[in-house]
Amino acid sequence: MTDADHDTPESTLAGVRDGLVEAMLPHVMFEGWSRRSLDAAVHDMGLDKSMALRAFPGGMAQAAEHYCDWLDRRMLEALADVDLDSMNIRQRIATVVRTRIGLVAPYRESVRRLISFLSLPINALASGRCTYRAVDSMWFAAGDTSTDWNFYTKRALLAGVYSATLLCWLADDSEDFEETWAFLDRRIEDALKLPRWPRRAADLMGTRFYGNPLAAFMPGSRRRGGRSFGMSRPPRGDVRRGA
Repeated sequence: MTDADHDTPESTLAGVRDGLVEAMLPHVMFEGWSRRSLDAAVHDMGLDKSMALRAFPGGMAQAAEHYCDWLDRRMLEALADVDLDSMNIRQRIATVVRTRIGLVAPYRESVRRLISFLSLPINALASGRCTYRAVDSMWFAAGDTSTDWNFYTKRALLAGVYSATLLCWLADDSEDFEETWAFLDRRIEDALKLPRWPRRAADLMGTRFYGNPLAAFMPGSRRRGGRSFGMSRPPRGDVRRGA
């Protein structure tokens, strides 16, 4: 190993990491999300054996997080030329989720093995970060720019939709994954119904409800403007005293 090998620029190392997680996928279906799969990817790329440790000093959990980041970026690139502005919210979310899953469709068994790895208790933090970044990237692609409490509400809803759809896809044997996409449509419909319950509860309790967190995406919303959406938020100064 030369001195130059130790001084690999971070930008170059990032590219190596991208190449490694992609090269791992054909091996993961047989070896699992393991060091053996990473070593095989290093060999396939013709790199020095030490590159596995230099690229991912944090081990396989770091490699898993980088894979998720790599997939986030690939998804955004694939959606860049898609006319999401002409779609309603159901179509946007369905398109984003389908695009993300479609990118790794050839490696379904590898995705299954990765999920098994991230499901281990020791990887709970890495799994949570991957899920959050995934749904954040999906909402970004869908045009969300909210910065208030709705930012978190929408990501929590989409995390449930995406996670359930991913598990359905892993078990789907239908042609062109038709059952998965039908399942996705039902979950999106269910998610859009959930924000109605706080209003009903608020009516029963006689309190103020500040609106559906997905309202800015609904047809006819006066707050829509291209792909910039300001979500409803509590009005300032509306604090009840003496209640």
